[in-house]
Amino acid sequence: QVQLVEFGGGLVQAGGSLRLSCAASGNTFSINTMGWYRQAPRKQRELVATISSSGTTNYAESVNGRFTISIDNAKNTVSLQMRSLKPEDTAVYYCYTGALLPTPPYEYQYWGQGTQVTVSS
Repeated sequence: QVQLVEFGGGLVQAGGSLRLSCAASGNTFSINTMGWYRQAPRKQRELVATISSSGTTNYAESVNGRFTISIDNAKNTVSLQMRSLKPEDTAVYYCYTGALLPTPPYEYQYWGQGTQVTVSS
């Protein structure tokens, strides 16, 4: 089992910045990737950014150039630095980690509790 705890959500004005962090504990030896999804009311949950244990990153087109994901492998912590925030970024942000499995599908996802990010216009 892997447990994820999120920090850093809040209210910010458009154009401002916020930093989210997520700390993993438990069977952290199995972690392959970490990242963030978000879900706005009445919308599908969407991928925001991911990072592998080697540091390879992937961003949604809507946030590319504004958000930066990073990982501290020693502390099993992933962070998301959000800049130039827009009202459309308002959502609940969920941290996740992909843990390796010995059998198909070879990866299982664990989720954080979610943290609200609200961007005022």
